[in-house]
Amino acid sequence: MSTPVFELQDVSFGYDSRLAIEGATIRVDEGGFISIIGPNGGGKSTLLKLLLGLLRPQRGRVSVFGEDPRRGRDQIGYMPQFHRVDAHFPITVEEVVRLGLLSRHTRLGWPRRGDHESVARALETVGCPQLDQEPFASLSGGQRQLVLIARALVSNPRLLLLDEPTANLDPAVEGSFHDLLKRLAAEITICLVSHDVGLVTDQTEQVICVNRSVDLHPAHAVSGDLVAAMFGSDHARLVDHSHGHGGHDHD
Repeated sequence: MSTPVFELQDVSFGYDSRLAIEGATIRVDEGGFISIIGPNGGGKSTLLKLLLGLLRPQRGRVSVFGEDPRRGRDQIGYMPQFHRVDAHFPITVEEVVRLGLLSRHTRLGWPRRGDHESVARALETVGCPQLDQEPFASLSGGQRQLVLIARALVSNPRLLLLDEPTANLDPAVEGSFHDLLKRLAAEITICLVSHDVGLVTDQTEQVICVNRSVDLHPAHAVSGDLVAAMFGSDHARLVDHSHGHGGHDHD
């Protein structure tokens, strides 16, 4: 049996007296496009931090590519939900992407041999090589997201974790962004946190539902009843993205 991308075995973690994740046991194999959904405060961010080794489970075991997450995270590309850059901070797109080559094994300093080529490849992959010398703070929201994807890809990870990457994108840009993610999923495993349940059911293959419990489902099994049970009266709607990314509500 192949080594899973990540695995949780009876994992629990809480803050003070409140459990954010309780008794989670899942195995995710390598390859494909996976999504994570759940209500606000349901444990999605906690799950990501456990996978990145930023939190340690209070019970159970987390592994990434068969290793402790702190050792396995060099094989993970991560794009956080929020990225604030001072408009007056003079950092170029190339320099932002190169930050993705830093790890616990390297120190900030002069670029290493091959770094420039790695950055150029990552920017080419996301379709914006012409932006390399542009100030990052001057970019549009959609361009910034592409650059941050490039930063996550520059180290050639085996797993890409994306925390709500389309949350603040214009709908016209969002469609092409989804197309990029589908292309990338043919090369590496992608795990996407999203509130857009229609997106995850139409375009991803498996769905991790997080609401204190953590459950893995085939995307086609995520029904309106399951979403209502997770999100309660404030649950997200199922929206069909299969035609032109505009879509309509599922019944």
